[in-house]
Amino acid sequence: MSQWWRVALLGLAVLLLGGCTGGVQPTATALPSMTATSAGGASAATLSASSTPHPATATSAPPASPAATPVGAMCAPGVSFLGFSDALDKQQFQQTDIGGLSALVYDAQREVYYALVDNERETPARFYTLRFSLAGGQLSAPQVTAVTTLRDTSGTPYTGRNFDGEGMALLPDDTLLIASETEPAIRRFALDGRQLAELSVPQRFLVAPRGEAQGNGTFESLALTPNGQSFYTAVEEPLAPDGSASDGKNRLRILRYDRQAGGTFTTGAQFFYLAEAGQGVSDMAALNDQELLVLERGYVPLLGNTVRVYRVTLAGAADVSGEASLAVAGLTPVAKTLVFDLASCPPSGARAHEPQPNPLLDNFEGLAIGPTLPDGRCALVLVSDDNFSRVQTTRFIALASQP
Repeated sequence: MSQWWRVALLGLAVLLLGGCTGGVQPTATALPSMTATSAGGASAATLSASSTPHPATATSAPPASPAATPVGAMCAPGVSFLGFSDALDKQQFQQTDIGGLSALVYDAQREVYYALVDNERETPARFYTLRFSLAGGQLSAPQVTAVTTLRDTSGTPYTGRNFDGEGMALLPDDTLLIASETEPAIRRFALDGRQLAELSVPQRFLVAPRGEAQGNGTFESLALTPNGQSFYTAVEEPLAPDGSASDGKNRLRILRYDRQAGGTFTTGAQFFYLAEAGQGVSDMAALNDQELLVLERGYVPLLGNTVRVYRVTLAGAADVSGEASLAVAGLTPVAKTLVFDLASCPPSGARAHEPQPNPLLDNFEGLAIGPTLPDGRCALVLVSDDNFSRVQTTRFIALASQP
């Protein structure tokens, strides 16, 4: 997550184009200009993504309970809204504060979700096990059933001092890959929280001065392919030599890891992803081995968050791992198509503590692929990171997409 003083746009997003392999078909929409719009319709210059608590300038009444969502309410062609829930906002479980939820994974075998907590001061790093239903085309209130502490190989719990959990994926062997933005690092954990291994990260992706990455701008995402043979991550903000284009668009790198004999993962190709002006990659989900859903997000003070999901095609894209800089002439970014903008979903009775283009919006950081619904549509689930702030909300949103 970017520090709040960095200028950003594209806030909160989580689109779940889920459980159906292949995901939704992208809408035939040209990429819009990435300026945020206030509730009153005025546009503003984009500012950089914010993931730490916003200044507590104002508060409003507590979020309302979800209102009934009209049947068939749409966020975009082929993407319908199934409801939201703030039931876990500012709650506790087994003497831990529920908040800072930065990644979400669906475990189809156990029919549960795992929600990863990012860095919270001196408290142990952890993830929560959750249950909720989408029966009848409506999202039920999520319930926490367990909390699991993440521990290093010596058995010592990680804390916010040495761990900033941002990305998570469930492997076929029932172990978890978890990305920490601090170093960055990608580690494999058992479901009971024991660290089993740590993957190698290319030197240039380490935070400066060890590498070329910006602090608090590294790996925020992990997207495992359906066949389990590869996963993708991306830097949230540009590496130093890559930088931003003259129009403010950020040159980012998507990094692929490939499974080797024995089940280990090693680094593979890198791809050039061009994020919109002032925006970064907050999460990703893999539709197949060559298509991703990419969540771009940002925040504009006094206007609020932007949450948009793009469908990205890597087929035929050049491997840029040998390029010292993405700023050189002639490099073409991967193709992307806007799938939907969360601001276009029905507000459905949601309330925001800050000005927002749509009161549904908040600091969404978790993007998960959910189950296939009884009617054959794909479930999409997103979760927001409240940064343990009184002006942000822990909110779950569910959507459905045509397969």
